[in-house]
Amino acid sequence: MYVIKFGTDGWRGIIADEFTVENVKRVAQGTASYIKENFKKDPMVIVGHDCRFAGELFAENTARIMCANGIKVKMSKGYVSTPMISLGAVKLNASLGIIITASHNPPTYNGFKLKAHYGGPSSPAVIDAVENAIPETVTADIKPLQEYIDKGMLEYVDLETMYVEEVESKFDLKTIKASKMEFAYDAMFGAGQNVMRRLFPEITLLHCDYNPGFEGQAPEPIDKNLSEFRELIRISEDIDCGLVTDGDADRIGLYNKAGKFVDSHHIILLLVHYLHKYKGMDGKVITTFSATSKITQLAKAYGLEIEITKIGFKYICEKMVTENVLVGGEESGGIAIKGFIPERDGIWIGLTLWEFMASTGKSLDELIKEVYAVVGSFAMGRIDLHITEEIKQKVLANCLAGKYTTFGSYKIEKTETIDGFKFHLGNGEWVMIRASGTEPVLRVYSESNNDENAMKILEATKAEVLK
Repeated sequence: MYVIKFGTDGWRGIIADEFTVENVKRVAQGTASYIKENFKKDPMVIVGHDCRFAGELFAENTARIMCANGIKVKMSKGYVSTPMISLGAVKLNASLGIIITASHNPPTYNGFKLKAHYGGPSSPAVIDAVENAIPETVTADIKPLQEYIDKGMLEYVDLETMYVEEVESKFDLKTIKASKMEFAYDAMFGAGQNVMRRLFPEITLLHCDYNPGFEGQAPEPIDKNLSEFRELIRISEDIDCGLVTDGDADRIGLYNKAGKFVDSHHIILLLVHYLHKYKGMDGKVITTFSATSKITQLAKAYGLEIEITKIGFKYICEKMVTENVLVGGEESGGIAIKGFIPERDGIWIGLTLWEFMASTGKSLDELIKEVYAVVGSFAMGRIDLHITEEIKQKVLANCLAGKYTTFGSYKIEKTETIDGFKFHLGNGEWVMIRASGTEPVLRVYSESNNDENAMKILEATKAEVLK
């Protein structure tokens, strides 16, 4: 029996290998068992899928399992983003939301995400309960989909329009459209394409058509995956800002007018600056262990509480559900803000920044300079060391034992171990080593005052730990 385990954001597997109809049915049955145990009165789920291969097939089989267990289903017709499922869970008072997606993984993968009734990632306790309830085989008496529709157990809902209406009610779209600024959007063939086409049909759109193979490219919005979009912006010279979202549209990528990638560290800082300084909003700022220390510096400068969590948006979400949080974000592009559900949403964050630019008439670079005026300029670096498991464990053991005192000419002044090992090097510089939980890989992050120095720190660290 294939053992199904959820990772940091759902269960994922290679299509037709681990990710089969039968295994999806098993996960759906485990989810149904959890729902019946914990939502005894009128249980109902939202079910949808993104643009990946066979998404509709997997979603329909998930819906059939739910109905066979006496759980009503409201399902999207056509592909939707993860934030649409999360919003639907809140608006329609669902027990859970389920979306078939592998997010930013390569096109050979698909996945199964669980969204809580509050519109964000389900808690680790819920995931554990679902995992423990997954059977070896499914024995439920499963009927054809149409029978459940005829019985009123399954209803199709328009989650895309629900999301568009939410955007229209919360953003100053008139100001964005009336500004003299030009915007562009790259969907990476993902589930954000229809929404952006509906909201901004006049802007430059790239990879906004259905292509479940993603042209062989993992739909992850990082600079190395976005050469076509980057060059489009550089050649155009008219585009003021380019927005990118991943396969299920919950992560953001961003480009300035020159076609330079703007990382999530800068995006989080811009959001804190805009929401607090310009819009007068307050609340806690939450970020993960691998994010820039400038976020802490800006929050303190503005008198806002700051909290650092382990890496993973679920740790941010659980705080947003119970506390007054202004901005919560992580290095990998997952960011949420006050006034919406506690969910990562690349489109929502992108529109917030476009609204910021349009309402002030300032470029992205000008707004970043405003942040630098408070905290100073900085640059982040990251490399992934693909090594043997033996070397990986040796490096981690050395970190744990405190055997590293220097990395080249950089002297370690202090070490933090919230999630991995962060070595502070003085003058605001640091390097962090964190192991992948699934591969023989060490992820190494750094912060310095410019790109060149951030890379020097990474190279010095690499040389020391691998010698």
